[in-house]
Amino acid sequence: MKKKVIALVIAGVMALSMAACGGASSSAPAAEEKTEEAAAETEAAEETEAAASDITIGFITLHDENSTYDKNFIDAAIAACEAKGVNYEIKSNIPEDNTCYETAADMADKGYQLVFADSFGHEDFMIQAAEEFPEVEFCHATGTKAHTAGLANFHNAFATIYEGRYLAGVAAGLKLNEMIAAGTITEDQAVMGYVGAYTYAEVISGYTSFYLGAKSVCPSVTMKVKFTGSWYDESLEKEAANTLINQGCVLLSQHADSFGAPTACETAGVPDVSYNGSTVSVAPNTYIVSSRINWQPYFEYLIDCVMNGQAIDTDWTGTIATGSVELLELNDAVAAEGTAAKIEEVKAGLEDGSIKVFDTTTFTVDGAAVDSYMADIDSDEAYTPDTEVIADGAFQESVYRSAPAFDLQIDGIELLDTAF
Repeated sequence: MKKKVIALVIAGVMALSMAACGGASSSAPAAEEKTEEAAAETEAAEETEAAASDITIGFITLHDENSTYDKNFIDAAIAACEAKGVNYEIKSNIPEDNTCYETAADMADKGYQLVFADSFGHEDFMIQAAEEFPEVEFCHATGTKAHTAGLANFHNAFATIYEGRYLAGVAAGLKLNEMIAAGTITEDQAVMGYVGAYTYAEVISGYTSFYLGAKSVCPSVTMKVKFTGSWYDESLEKEAANTLINQGCVLLSQHADSFGAPTACETAGVPDVSYNGSTVSVAPNTYIVSSRINWQPYFEYLIDCVMNGQAIDTDWTGTIATGSVELLELNDAVAAEGTAAKIEEVKAGLEDGSIKVFDTTTFTVDGAAVDSYMADIDSDEAYTPDTEVIADGAFQESVYRSAPAFDLQIDGIELLDTAF
């Protein structure tokens, strides 16, 4: 009983002390402030949710999910829209003709805030729609005209995929080294094949960076390129792959969108590096790895801009650092031992700038080093077409515009018949 009385007295003294210091009275406003802050946060979240539910993004793709290229966009679009809680519509198999304009205009008429198209040949039709609907944002991948079109609502985007191609090339070069060490091929038989779609800079930049990645670890490598004249034609891609294999190519890669080349490689037992998606499902014994652009970061950036009323970059370039350039999981059953560790080492060099994909000391053109090159980029406000792109000992790819500009034909790469 005595201890209880003493405890009560102490409690009373403490309560009086707190009152004298203002402790008891100051806690109430603090609690009220926290409550008001929480309410404000809840209200803001509800407003954001309401704003998201009012937004619809339209996506236009050249092909459908059977194309690795288009599937890559479709998957990213769905993931970004679901992450942000916005509505979306995807229109697939839209050709590079006036159908693209009609589709984009229809989406604008429906009140969509943003319309995106994924293929190079869509660009002029997207510009036409952007001119007609200035209140709608139009975005386009792989294009080159946004920075000269003079339209506030038309935008281009791409990524430094040449870095991903280079990393995939490293994996290819290590596989060649493994084959040489095993006696399967000799050094002079380290010939790669490449199935390309068109002779655009995007394709040239891609196969050159892939080759330079392989050459960085396998100095004797050479490469042959066969074009199809189509972004997606399974029979033509398979035929091109078989032509390359019959001409002595012991490893293949591609800038084409079907399973044609990987299937041919699996049948022939030739190692294969894919693009835009894993082809291990059709080539479990030959597929090594794939590089790709991850478009989800860009799509989420676009959605944030629309939701917050912010301006969209005229020409946006994704990088390894933004999560926009990736290598998919290695097929360890086929990849050479040590490939994963080497890729991480080279990736770190690309990120810190110690490795440059188009380092001019690593390639020649017609036997000569390249110390100057005027690329057709339209890089300044005067839309000057010829821009010096050799600086700091390297071709400055994706610096003056997001879309690739590298179109040099370097030594070590042989182009087969380019007539389509």
